[in-house]
Amino acid sequence: MKFNEIATVSGKPGLYKVLKPTRGGVILESLDSKKSKLVVGANHRVSILGEISMYTNTEEGASPIEEIMKKIDVEFDGDLGLDADADADELKAFLRHVLPDYDETKVYPSDIKKLISWYRIIKSETPDLLKKETEGEGEENQPE
Repeated sequence: MKFNEIATVSGKPGLYKVLKPTRGGVILESLDSKKSKLVVGANHRVSILGEISMYTNTEEGASPIEEIMKKIDVEFDGDLGLDADADADELKAFLRHVLPDYDETKVYPSDIKKLISWYRIIKSETPDLLKKETEGEGEENQPE
């Protein structure tokens, strides 16, 4: 599975695996132990995780959420040290540690909470996604 195969649906908690398209939308399966299926149509706002990024004050202007989650995994390995009811200052300090150049005027505490929630789901359900992609990359160019 890849980040481009995981979606979030506006107004619904959690993350979903994209199964297949339908005439009027897409079939999703929840990334939890229930594995419940959901058909979403054009009236739902579905976002693919591989296309989501957070605003930064860099030249690029944003950092992909996939890179941020992988960095969180390297730094914390699942133990974020944050409660579910962490206050805004704790959330901002956490993100500042992981992504020092994030844009504090455009990234809200609710965005950081979503990032943490999604990270925890991926860490528990599909931890292989968070591993650095070193195996298989550039093998054809390496000497034997």
